[in-house]
Amino acid sequence: MTITHSQCLAARALADLTRDALADLSGVDAEIIARFERRLDEPDPAVVSKLQRCLEEAGVVFLPEDAFGGLGVRLKFTAFETRRIATLENEGGIVGQDDVP
Repeated sequence: MTITHSQCLAARALADLTRDALADLSGVDAEIIARFERRLDEPDPAVVSKLQRCLEEAGVVFLPEDAFGGLGVRLKFTAFETRRIATLENEGGIVGQDDVP
């Protein structure tokens, strides 16, 4: 599924990312993102895929069009939960047993 202009804009808002922040995360120029969101240009599908992947990593879920409604966007986790998970995943260290007696 390829995301639309509106989904990109809505996802960025839900993830609380500025265009510049998404540009830094994705490696896509902020002006390209702006033109895509404003429906002034249709970037290469690889560029759109990069944006989608970065937004998904930020906790956004893209909903496909189905019999119950149109395309959509929602958060997988809240922004706080997403940051907390990222922090926990990056702690590293020795893996130990999680069993509590």
